[in-house]
This record gives sequence, C-alpha cells and structure tokens, in this order.
Amino acid sequence: MKTSTSTARGRLATSPALGWSSCRGVRRAPKPQEKGSPAEPRAIPAVSSSSCKRRRERGLCVWSASTSSGNISKSEGLDEKKSFIKSKMLQKNGDCSWAWDDHYLEKDNLWLTIRDEVLADSRTEPMLASFMYSTVLAHGTIEESLAFILANKLECPVLPATQLMQLFHEAFTSDELRAGFLADLLATYDRDPACKKYCTCLLYFKGFHAVQTHRIAHYLYKRGRTSLAILLQSRSSETFHVDIHPAAKLGKGIMLDHATGVVMGESTVVGDNVSMLHHVTLGGSGKSGGDRHPKIG
Repeated sequence: MKTSTSTARGRLATSPALGWSSCRGVRRAPKPQEKGSPAEPRAIPAVSSSSCKRRRERGLCVWSASTSSGNISKSEGLDEKKSFIKSKMLQKNGDCSWAWDDHYLEKDNLWLTIRDEVLADSRTEPMLASFMYSTVLAHGTIEESLAFILANKLECPVLPATQLMQLFHEAFTSDELRAGFLADLLATYDRDPACKKYCTCLLYFKGFHAVQTHRIAHYLYKRGRTSLAILLQSRSSETFHVDIHPAAKLGKGIMLDHATGVVMGESTVVGDNVSMLHHVTLGGSGKSGGDRHPKIG
C-alpha cells in the first residue's frame, strides 16, 4: 500500500514494498550542509581562479564566470547563470519535474571537481593511478570519460570496447542524454549519504551505469536501431543485473540505489526525481500487448 511521509526535501510518495519514492508537487529544498563539509555558499558569479580552485577541491564551486580580460560584474554573472539554466531547460517548475538548484555544479565545474577528486585519490592510493588516469584523467570531457567507462564494462568478444565507446560518446553529446546523465549524477550525490564524492558515482555505482546504458539503448530504440538497443539491454542485464526494456521511459534525476534485481518492462514510465531500491520489479499486468506496466512519478 502506498503511504505518504514528509521529509526535509518535501513531501514524498513512498512504497516500502516496491522500494521507490517520488516527490509530489513540492519543490525540493536546497541541499543541506554536505557530508561534514562547511556550509555551501550560494551562487558565486565572479571569482578568482585560485579561490575557485580551492572551492573545487572542497566540492563547493557552484558557479563561476569570467572573461579573458578579468572577472565580470555580479549582475552580468547572474544573467549568464540564468541564461545557462534556461538553455538547459532546467527551470524550477513548481512540480515534480527536474529543476536546477543553486547548489548544483554546472557541467564544466562538475568535470573539474571530478578530476580534482580523482587526482587526489590517485596520489593517496598509487595502486589506483593507472585506473584513475585511463578512466578520467586521460579524457577531455565528462562525456568521453563516461563513454569509456561504460564501453569497457559492457564489451564482449564480439562487441569491442572501441566501437562501443564511439557509439556511446556520440549519444552522450546529444542534448537529451547529456541533460539526463548530469541530472542522474547530481541526484545520486545529493540523495545517497554513501556517495561522498562525485567521482564515486561516475566510477563505481552500477545503478548509475545501468541507467546511462538504458538511456543509450532508448536513444537507439527511438531511432529504429532496435536490435542494437536490445543487445545493450541484454549486456546491461548480464553486467549490472538490471534489466530495463529499451522502450521504457525514464525522466531526469533517477537514482537506483544498489540496483541489483531492478526490472522495468516495455511500457514502464518513470518520471523525474525518482529513487528506487534494489529488487524492484515494474512488471506487466498480464495484458498481451499495449500499455501494461506501472507509471511512477
């Protein structure tokens, strides 16, 4: 039975039996003080490169804007930030859809923060230096890094990683998938207390990897490349133990916590800002065709 509870982030609709939750018409509150760090600043329109670097090292760089001739004015910085948010279509909508909060890192600062985290880890644990370099530091963008990570996890003897990486990178550079995977990464860091670094989600969380594999499969499925999409579904099921049909529709800000055993059927729809635990089955109603799977969020 579905019950309702109130939390610091707003009102949630939860189902203990299914292990999912979704906000219901309440805007999310700003992120609280994070994981033992000092309170995060609000939007910072213009900062020096040295102070921005220090904030990135602490995971606090929220927004920076500068020109080649120096820092720009506060009003210009705020205007540029608003323009960025509007261009990504992540306005606060007053409902359950994905919205950009002030504490989120924009894409470039997020990538710089991840690189700083990985560089620090490789210095404290030299055994990981080669792994960290090949997965993150060797790449120029977060899209390249994620494509490399997934390709090497999903490759098989007849599906080499080099081909998969090219396919995945092409998909991730589309506006649709870029907005999706960035929202998922930010949401996981925001909601999962065990995720203390952005790079932890990017490198290790198979729920995040499974959702991004599905986003690629869905991207291909909509373009008529159904055989390849179903193959990716199969490889994801074998690798991550998450089985999502390529036709299933997922919103932004999805978190699969632990993820093992999650199943979503062909006509499943999962809206924005949904968190789901392991061993959740969104199965069919028994109809032979058509719309026969649950809708969440």
